Amino acid sequence: MNSEKESFQSKNYVSKSLFYRFSQFVGFLLGARFFVAVLLTFALYVSTFFLFNQEESFRKFVFDFKVHGIIFCTVLTILAGGIINQFYDFEKDHVVKPFRTRIQSFIAQKYFLYAYLVLSVISLGVAWFISHNVFIFFLIYQFFMWFYSHKLSRILILNNLTFVSLTLYPFFGMMVYYETFSKKVLLMAIFLFLILLCIDIVKDTLTKSVDKAFGYTTIPNYFKNKTTKVIIVSLLVITMAVSMKLVMRTGISGFMAYYFTGGMFVMIICIYLLLNYSRKSIFITLNILRLWVFIGIIAMLLNGIESKL
Repeated sequence: MNSEKESFQSKNYVSKSLFYRFSQFVGFLLGARFFVAVLLTFALYVSTFFLFNQEESFRKFVFDFKVHGIIFCTVLTILAGGIINQFYDFEKDHVVKPFRTRIQSFIAQKYFLYAYLVLSVISLGVAWFISHNVFIFFLIYQFFMWFYSHKLSRILILNNLTFVSLTLYPFFGMMVYYETFSKKVLLMAIFLFLILLCIDIVKDTLTKSVDKAFGYTTIPNYFKNKTTKVIIVSLLVITMAVSMKLVMRTGISGFMAYYFTGGMFVMIICIYLLLNYSRKSIFITLNILRLWVFIGIIAMLLNGIESKL
């Protein structure tokens, strides 16, 4: 009987230990915004090869280790940025994202900071190995990642503009690296900036009470509901105008032409939902816009494959 009891306790201990380790692993992935980093990496590869680097063959691109090194540094910086952001937003996330915070609680905050330092140092080390200019590029990127989390995320309007700018910063770097400057690329960048800005403001709308309680001054908790609605709708209208210009004036074709044409109808649907301005309609709008960004990456991939064939 004693041996059976000890065996059961041993198995129970092992299962609890495995669960604890698994929870730590999942908590780290969530804390580092791992899945966001994966999506941005995919988007960066697609845009680099099919938009910024249209002259180079696929074989040459695969063996361009400098580009892979830059993207690797970007991934590490994004992971480090996610960690430092959750460190500063830990109290707010307890209310807004209780499930994720509960999983993250399996890891002490000091280990997140250790991971942040390790990822940042590795990223800068690889960047230094590539070139001094790349090192400076990522040093600036990491500084503003930290400064956004520490200070700018609490400042009206600057929080939204900085967040979107930091999201697009790696793409800007690739555009400069390949010297891909054209009206089409500029308009596509403006379109993406506007839609990401809309997403960020709509997201703040869902958490405005919590943001206000923890000292985050956002557009939804600073202005009245009517003013916030006008701001978001105005941005969506401007995004529609940019989509129209891309389709009619830049000669864009294939899947991307369908994407930007469809985007005008998507913006109209979002405007219709926002006129209701209920929590449910705002939540639906947020997910439609997020989905549309992902569809844009897929459209660019398909458009690029079609043009390469």
